[in-house]
Amino acid sequence: MGEFGGGGAAVGDFWRRLQQRKLVQWALAWVAFAFALLQAADIVATRFDWSPSIERYLILALVLGFFVVLVLAWYHGERGIQRVGGTELLIIALLLAIGGGLIWRFGAAAHPLPVASAAAGSPGGAKRNPGTSSNAAPIVAAGAAASAQQPAASIPAESVAVLPFTNDSGAADQQYFSDGLSEDLINALSQFQGLKVISRNSAFQFRNSKDSSAVIGRKLGVAHLLEGSVQKLGDEVRISATLVNAADGSVAWSQQYDKPYKDLFALQDAITKAVSGALQARLLTAPGAVVQSDRPPSGNLDAYAAYQHGIAYKALVTEAGDHQAVDAFTKAIRFDPKYAAAYSQLSFTWVDLADQFVTGGVQIQQANTEARKAADVALKLDPDSSLAHQARANVLQYVDMDWAGAETEAERALQLAPNDAAARFNLARILASLGQNRRAVDLTRQALANDPRHALWYSWLGMNLAALGQLDEAERAIETAITLQPGAVRNRERLSIIEILRGDPKAALVSAQKELWPWHDIAVTLALQAGTNRAAADAALKKLIAGYSRGAPYQIAEVYALRRDPDNMFKWLDRAWTSHDPGIGYLLMDPIILRYRDDPRFAAFCKKVGLPDTTDAVAMK
Repeated sequence: MGEFGGGGAAVGDFWRRLQQRKLVQWALAWVAFAFALLQAADIVATRFDWSPSIERYLILALVLGFFVVLVLAWYHGERGIQRVGGTELLIIALLLAIGGGLIWRFGAAAHPLPVASAAAGSPGGAKRNPGTSSNAAPIVAAGAAASAQQPAASIPAESVAVLPFTNDSGAADQQYFSDGLSEDLINALSQFQGLKVISRNSAFQFRNSKDSSAVIGRKLGVAHLLEGSVQKLGDEVRISATLVNAADGSVAWSQQYDKPYKDLFALQDAITKAVSGALQARLLTAPGAVVQSDRPPSGNLDAYAAYQHGIAYKALVTEAGDHQAVDAFTKAIRFDPKYAAAYSQLSFTWVDLADQFVTGGVQIQQANTEARKAADVALKLDPDSSLAHQARANVLQYVDMDWAGAETEAERALQLAPNDAAARFNLARILASLGQNRRAVDLTRQALANDPRHALWYSWLGMNLAALGQLDEAERAIETAITLQPGAVRNRERLSIIEILRGDPKAALVSAQKELWPWHDIAVTLALQAGTNRAAADAALKKLIAGYSRGAPYQIAEVYALRRDPDNMFKWLDRAWTSHDPGIGYLLMDPIILRYRDDPRFAAFCKKVGLPDTTDAVAMK
């Protein structure tokens, strides 16, 4: 009882001291002030589309201020006499330092890599077989990757993103038509000098987005957005288009068109002319550049409709979708036998089928033959088609493994269409296979400026940076790819290899175990070789050979390189070449294999497969 009574007196004395210093009044006043300030800030932030980080910083500052106010009230408020001493100042300084550290910590965590997918086999696409890569998983919502945002000061005034026009036709099967119109406008605007145009892959991630124009503009790095709607009813079409200033949502230009469907191409040209005029853009004047178009040369709208159906099917990245795309592109060619763009896309699709879905040797050979034939016809019909040259480069790289020939075709494709991000990335990918990883990094970064949410390209950027020994940057790039497309395969395998190169086998195994099939077993086997559990490493290698000897001979060669067994490494490299494993294209960007670059057998193998024996990549020690 005595202790309890003494405690009560102490509490009463403490409460009187609080009243003397008016601590409660100060606290309530600060809470009221903070609440009013946050309400006002929320209104202003909504009006001017402030970044959410600004409000986070404000909340942290107000929380810090609350404690500062309590300190001031306690030490300076006794009976209204204000005193400031050295102890008080020291406490306040410590509180400010701690609060500043918290603001820095949480602010930095809110901003990952500030620098994000094309269907496999299309320009900028890739393969899914072991030895290659894939982006077959669905794209995540656009708002999920804040890392792709650009500060407003770095956004060029002559820049635009064509968002997917809404389908107001009332029929779901007309979506291809509105998407086709949007893509045609992207292609047409890309022909203008100095105009930054965002590629379909990134722009289409904002379909039905609830983000404001300012947020979309920052995420895509553009000053303008072109949006609209399409309604096709029978032989009539209504198109509404609006050019918006992204920063404030104001309308720079708007127009509605009601025309017969047969005038579709004239309508598209009218919109392109109006938008380019509003942006004061001029047609390309770069040496060798030629205006590109995916329209049928005859103007046949049935051929164009079939072509757009093919694009939609191919974007599904499924075996059924690829077969439907082949049928659609073939139908487009029947309507217009001189349709070079349809032949080009047909070639890409056949390569996809052979590499991703067809298993029989005869079927693969037939698909590759069709791919080569379609690319050859496309080039014959239109030698100035960048898409046709990209299709030919794709065949040379993945079917013929003629990297030098692929480089020539890719260089020509980019010369014809210097604003084409896919053409730039395709050249980067081939240059990396030729050991020119620095150039590949530069070109990939340029491509990402026009397609800033391309997960696959970030993954390749990470691989090229790892080849150059820039492991921290490589990790950030691949983490960005994962943020943009969590379900894509091989990114965790690449993170695992980065940890192997760092000498951290435990972290490598953690990343490897998160990888998806079919790369999971490959990644785990590689990671185990870098560890100390030799029994587990041997068992994993045995399992890998039993299950993947036909599909992943190149990766088995990597395992032997990690085991410091060059004899078996070169044996499996020869098997990879015999089976035409596309993984050989990674040879000159692979630090694991390159640890044996000074072995005479390495130069001999490079000569046999048509690759140079020099590279700017850094070999693993």
